[in-house]
Amino acid sequence: MITSMVIFGTIGIFVELMALPSGIIACARGLTGALIICGVMALKGHKPDFSNIRSKLILLLVSGAAIGFNWILLFEAYRHTGIPVATVCYYTAPIIVTVLSPLVLKENLGVKQIVCVFLALCGIVAVSGVLQGGASKLTGVLCGLGAATLYASVILMNKFMGAVPAYEKTAIQLGAASVTVLPYALITAGEISFNIKSVALLLVVGVVHTGFAYMLYFESIKKLKSQTVAVLSYIDPAAAIILSALIFLQLPTGYELVGVVLILGAAFLSEIKISAKIKRR
Repeated sequence: MITSMVIFGTIGIFVELMALPSGIIACARGLTGALIICGVMALKGHKPDFSNIRSKLILLLVSGAAIGFNWILLFEAYRHTGIPVATVCYYTAPIIVTVLSPLVLKENLGVKQIVCVFLALCGIVAVSGVLQGGASKLTGVLCGLGAATLYASVILMNKFMGAVPAYEKTAIQLGAASVTVLPYALITAGEISFNIKSVALLLVVGVVHTGFAYMLYFESIKKLKSQTVAVLSYIDPAAAIILSALIFLQLPTGYELVGVVLILGAAFLSEIKISAKIKRR
């Protein structure tokens, strides 16, 4: 689990080093990841559960499309506002799930959830640059929030696909992501200059950051409690922020640092169940 989170946390660095459009990266990532997962299933002799796949096929395809455009917006956020701010904006996804849960899942919105939403909103304002008299990072912030919204929609859709095994679900979603963003990638690509460096980095993102990382993630969640998974998932943004600071010197400063703390803190609290045992004497 820790290894998969560190790998996910480094994807922004590879995207920053690539001289390729976001659509091309997202398309290649989805295709490569889907092929690797299908290959692993074949090697394991894992037979697809076609009955459950057919019953949820539309939902699988729609969620796959959401994943594809989620990646495009996230990659654009990296380029417009830097890895730290883009990453923390992306981590508003749990907060968005919290806001939408009463409508989609008919869950109650408690005081803790309302406080988390408020803290996250304060954090978004802080990282946007508005408090500093401008909005130079606003495009990147909006892209990050758009990516978070799409990812939140995938989380909610996945809650209605309980019968579909993880491998089949992810392979179809990644394949659908690739096919869906292909027209966008071709229309917006312009003149693409492929070189050895970009192709190598693209393969790493597809093979390591998608296929291999997803395999590690699936195997780990089988053996860990959901609470542990929620806590360890925050290694991802921590790795992204630390490594971007070391490699690109992208350090959150002033209001950005306050926003980082507020957003990640709010997201963490929204996912963690706090229980208190009161002993009566």
